[in-house]
Amino acid sequence: MGLPSCSLWFFTARTDVWFMMNTIPHLVKMSQFPFEEKVLAIDTAPLSGEKVNRPGLGTMEELRACGEKLVKDGIIDRLVDFNYDPSYRQRIYQKHFGSPLRSTHNYKGYPIFGSIFKIEECRSDYMVHYDSDMMLYQEPDYSWIREGIELMETHPEMMFVRPLSGPPRADGTIDSPHPCTKNPDGFYQFKFFGSRAYLLNCRRYDRLLPMTPLWRSYKNTFLDYLPDGLKAWGNILTGKGKLDSWEIMVSRSLEQSNYYRATLTNAKGWTLHPNERSTAFRQAWPTIIEKIEAGIYPPTQAGYYDLIPELWY
Repeated sequence: MGLPSCSLWFFTARTDVWFMMNTIPHLVKMSQFPFEEKVLAIDTAPLSGEKVNRPGLGTMEELRACGEKLVKDGIIDRLVDFNYDPSYRQRIYQKHFGSPLRSTHNYKGYPIFGSIFKIEECRSDYMVHYDSDMMLYQEPDYSWIREGIELMETHPEMMFVRPLSGPPRADGTIDSPHPCTKNPDGFYQFKFFGSRAYLLNCRRYDRLLPMTPLWRSYKNTFLDYLPDGLKAWGNILTGKGKLDSWEIMVSRSLEQSNYYRATLTNAKGWTLHPNERSTAFRQAWPTIIEKIEAGIYPPTQAGYYDLIPELWY
């Protein structure tokens, strides 16, 4: 019996123009999976929060040109813009948060609406998402996506699964600020959700809904004591209030349910995430990707989710 269908989704914005032509082909290549389709979703909204001051911002024209080249080169199958039509947004928000919110991005400028848009628009049983700055290593005879789907088919309370975070340590441990338990079936079990790389069953995700929208602290501390439902209606009526991270909202929902997020323990596949955006890193990034594709990494990077710059260049 074959596997259920699975699609690959990225979303991208003007912040990604300077690196996406290196990372997206890399992630597609290393995933080694027969996706039903590979989709690049484009955020057309103005940048906000910390995204405004990111280095190397491109124009919308440059972003679209990158997307079109990825399609021409066969890396991506289709492009789609986030659907910001008000009636569509209200319907999706009502389903996911129980309220037709007005805010589309969180306080950092991260696309809350885009995170749920791609789940709604995915045509497959399963969906893989990578943030467009992620890096992936995978041995030729292994597929973390295949292993993830097989585990999700036999573990009904597994809501999300991701590959090993960071290169493997000899003792199999990982460095994580969040509590977890090791399952003998080959994964760590978390109540904390990370949105940078994950596989989910699109219909299973509906069981978490609606989740409570969470808000950042207000300048007027009195407002912090209002119930979350009233804060949501305040946003609907006035447009004020800053949403917290989607990761935090999903994590809260996992904590209040029997569901969990899994990180695979298989050392044959792992990810690395760069927080660095310095000039030196930007120059070194293509070489770092080449090393990761070859499975080469500094020994002291093992076990760590984020790239440690001084170890690489």
